[in-house]
Amino acid sequence: MDRKSLKECLCWFYYQYLLITCCYVLEPWEQAVFNAVMFTVIAMVVYTAYVFIPVHIRLALEFFSGIFGEQPESTVAILS
Repeated sequence: MDRKSLKECLCWFYYQYLLITCCYVLEPWEQAVFNAVMFTVIAMVVYTAYVFIPVHIRLALEFFSGIFGEQPESTVAILS
């Protein structure tokens, strides 16, 4: 992919962002504030998902493995 088409693609995505969020009707300083808030919210959601989703998946796997009758490894080690 050459630089011109990449630039055009990025411009098209930015234009779509402006249309979806209706930012094109805002003043430049209002757009800057809105973009800063939007970036902050998205960054917090990504960070929270990165930190907490693996913990919840591990706990769910432990819970369901207990329901379906699998013994924890520590119990198996003691019995054998």
